[in-house]
Amino acid sequence: MASVYCCAECNRNLNLQTINLFPSDFYFEAGNKGTLSFAVVDESKLKLEKEDKIRPFFETVNYWGIQRKRIKMKCNNCRYLLGYVYDDGPPLTNSTGQFHMGPSQVIPRDPRFRFKTKALKITTET
Repeated sequence: MASVYCCAECNRNLNLQTINLFPSDFYFEAGNKGTLSFAVVDESKLKLEKEDKIRPFFETVNYWGIQRKRIKMKCNNCRYLLGYVYDDGPPLTNSTGQFHMGPSQVIPRDPRFRFKTKALKITTET
């Protein structure tokens, strides 16, 4: 059985593959609560918009900032907000980091496409 992920607003298939879904217990610095995270998406089904706001925000418990730059993911059909793209996925390199102390934040990371669960309609195909 395969899952079909559609926009909750217009019911358009977003062509998301379950094989690209991160496990629900996968650790991300920015969290995963109330969301489904994918490593790869079909960008033809999404409209990606850059967001640049100047106002205080908390990304994690220990990280906050004044200027938030992120990318919004919207349905290409109805422009409904589906989620955001984060750069906190797995490292792009298999390096253990400097002095073998783990990867640093400077190491480029794969993007994580984080969809709000309330923005998706999930059905199963047989």
